[in-house]
Amino acid sequence: MTPGFLQFLPEQASTVAGSVDALYGFITAISAFFALLIALTIVVFAVRYREGRPRAKEEHRDEHEIERVYMLVEIVWTVIPLGISMIMFVWATALFFRLQRPPAGAVQMYAVGKQWMWKFQHPEGKREINELHVPVGQNVKISMTSEDVIHSLFVPAFRVKQDVVPGRFTHLWFRATQTGTFHLFCAEYCGTQHSGMIGHVVVMEPRDYEAWLSGGAEASGLTLAQTGERLFTDRACATCHLQTGQGRGPSLLGLAGTPVRLTSGATVVADETYLRESILNPAAKVTAGFEPVMPTFQGQLTEDQVVALLAYIKSLSKEKASASAAPEAGAHAAKE
Repeated sequence: MTPGFLQFLPEQASTVAGSVDALYGFITAISAFFALLIALTIVVFAVRYREGRPRAKEEHRDEHEIERVYMLVEIVWTVIPLGISMIMFVWATALFFRLQRPPAGAVQMYAVGKQWMWKFQHPEGKREINELHVPVGQNVKISMTSEDVIHSLFVPAFRVKQDVVPGRFTHLWFRATQTGTFHLFCAEYCGTQHSGMIGHVVVMEPRDYEAWLSGGAEASGLTLAQTGERLFTDRACATCHLQTGQGRGPSLLGLAGTPVRLTSGATVVADETYLRESILNPAAKVTAGFEPVMPTFQGQLTEDQVVALLAYIKSLSKEKASASAAPEAGAHAAKE
């Protein structure tokens, strides 16, 4: 819960909320202190040196003594603000990296922003609009993109906010600490109905969340990765992207998250943004050793379908990792 002196803030409902509030409170307190100090100094000088006030007799001081005083003042008002600024910088940087690096094993979900709604997809295949159900006490990572303009996913109670940009994927993660329903907003002006682009995050006990998932299965009964696999087959992608790597296109087995050498000589990581671009504009970055023969799917696939394809491609990396781990486990057992 939010401490008493911070009741004007939304309740704290995630593992990072307390850290964000602490940094915000520190910066606010420092700003308020110096604002009052400067205002008080202005008032004192305005009264003391106002026009018409009798001046006291000037005392003759040693010139070197005055220089030492000036030097001391210069050092003080340079070192103290520098020290405070460095504290803010280090503290904020550490918190930024914490917010930008999802923990390993986080549940992967997808969000697509569209004027003026939020569309969410669960790995199990469940879809939601303007509402997201998540389990309490579990790390959740949301990969987000937009179909039209820039949006921004903001959950005040979790103290997390991230821009959602067309043409690329951005990420946000959180771990809810209490059950309940929490407001979700678009925090980037996106058109005439921007104020109506709202929703809720429903945090449930793990058992209730599993029951919710199984109780409202999608009509297809497929997971997100299975939907992507079906789309991969329907679009005849498998005729070129053979798992052996002998096709007209590179193998996708184990591709996600690995470095890719391009015909230009550059190397890129096959993250979600790269994979999305390779689907919609394959000639932009061609893998070394292959020709730019893949047709574009720009305008032929919705963002939801692209998300499904990405889930399938990422699942191929998990399959390869599992296949590699099996022989190693067998060899280890044989040695024992």
